[in-house]
Amino acid sequence: MRVNMHTHSVYCDGKDTPEEMIGTAIQKGFSILGFSGHGYSPYDTCSMNEANTARYIEEINTLKERYRNEITIYLGIEQDSTCRIPSKDPYDFVIGSVHFLEKDGKYRPIDFSRDELIAILEEWYEGDFLHLAQDYYQEVARQGQFEEVDIIGHLDLLTKYNEDESFVSFSSPAYLKLVEACIASIGTDKIYEVNTGAIARGYRRTPYPHRTILDILHAFGGKLMLNSDCHNRKDLDCGFEEALRLIKDCGFDCLYILKDGDYVPVSIDAFH
Repeated sequence: MRVNMHTHSVYCDGKDTPEEMIGTAIQKGFSILGFSGHGYSPYDTCSMNEANTARYIEEINTLKERYRNEITIYLGIEQDSTCRIPSKDPYDFVIGSVHFLEKDGKYRPIDFSRDELIAILEEWYEGDFLHLAQDYYQEVARQGQFEEVDIIGHLDLLTKYNEDESFVSFSSPAYLKLVEACIASIGTDKIYEVNTGAIARGYRRTPYPHRTILDILHAFGGKLMLNSDCHNRKDLDCGFEEALRLIKDCGFDCLYILKDGDYVPVSIDAFH
């Protein structure tokens, strides 16, 4: 079984059309492919506008039927915490992500570039990464309370440029305390995404969330899903084998998939 529920196309910041992505998914033996275009946000140039969103919904629903005998297609959306969608309808699923932080009415992306992250850190937080992390994880926890959100996207996205631990140690007790508080607030009703997108784009060698956080999720009884956050069809299954080994090493024995409107566990040994 191969599954990916975090997929971007030319409707937002992806490189391929939905049908091109589906063709590659079928070639690679995927059972399920969920599209998750970036929901409209006035300060996010990567997001879909109103017209694009309508076309996106129409095309994905058309492709669902066209390929129904070859692969299961789901219509989803990636909603930023600062700009909720009006309703979950007509989407099959919603990924909730935090890409922006806000201060005094200004929104800035924490994952745009290392330089931008440093600028935010210096201009808003006087260089205190733990203070930035506190605001970030509080925002993740807030979004975790949104009824429409099914999947928590790239939980520790703020560490995109922290592979060398130059901003914070992944084992810092103070940092992990913030993560634990966030996970405790969200609970276990949501699905937590293991996301290999930063590997495909050369920012990390390991997926989100970091192993130290996967250990916390395991202790909390968190439910996991493996996604590639794909923006280029060649990377549809990037890092999956390594991620599966990591997930198993952390003690997880199943991953969750969407089936008939519910999230159900499947043995991790079924995935490849």
